[in-house]
Amino acid sequence: MQEINADIQRVLAQALSAIGLSARWEQRAFPQHTGDGYVAGLDPEVLPALVGCFPGALSDVLHDYKRQHPGKSVLQLRVSVHVGPLPSSGLGVPMVETHRLLDDQTLRDLLAKAKRANTVMIISQRVYEDVFQSGLETGSTVAEDFAQNIARAKKFAQPAWLHVPGLDWGLADRSLFEVPEENSAPPSMQRTHSTDSSPTSAPSFVQYGERNFQGQNQYFNGMGGL
Repeated sequence: MQEINADIQRVLAQALSAIGLSARWEQRAFPQHTGDGYVAGLDPEVLPALVGCFPGALSDVLHDYKRQHPGKSVLQLRVSVHVGPLPSSGLGVPMVETHRLLDDQTLRDLLAKAKRANTVMIISQRVYEDVFQSGLETGSTVAEDFAQNIARAKKFAQPAWLHVPGLDWGLADRSLFEVPEENSAPPSMQRTHSTDSSPTSAPSFVQYGERNFQGQNQYFNGMGGL
């Protein structure tokens, strides 16, 4: 477990360095490992880069990790991103919700079924709106690269958005997702949903082999007041 967590921190540092966030990562708040994962707080102004550029960079680093460690099981990561004000301890509702997003079963299913995927991301509705309504640079990632879903874990149930770097959502099994009804979604979500042209049914993903190490927890939480 210690070796896995050390590997996770190394690949995170490499991916964030690749997108120019090394200094931000060195200044991260309330960092802690969770056994097979890692959690930390970053200033919310980095959200566009964290949502738009980081997933692809992390996927690239994990592919390199696989090539450099042929004897190890494949390392795959689940990533959740949420935003909200937190004290220096990191304890608060936004942190709890970040954990709940990461535990969403659909996110786990994507990691298990998406062919060749080593990274899956879930972001909260608030993060989705803050990033894609800001007009700030998100690299090659656009809002349509995220699929809408209701994240569920324990008693938690909130709208969220899923992303797999390089995945064409038209090839996804749409039965995996639970999309909010039009009349129950926030106005911004209704606008996004009404313009979604993704097909309602398509072939399922292909299952990865048994040697893969799946379900590594890794998440970031944007915070105010740094």
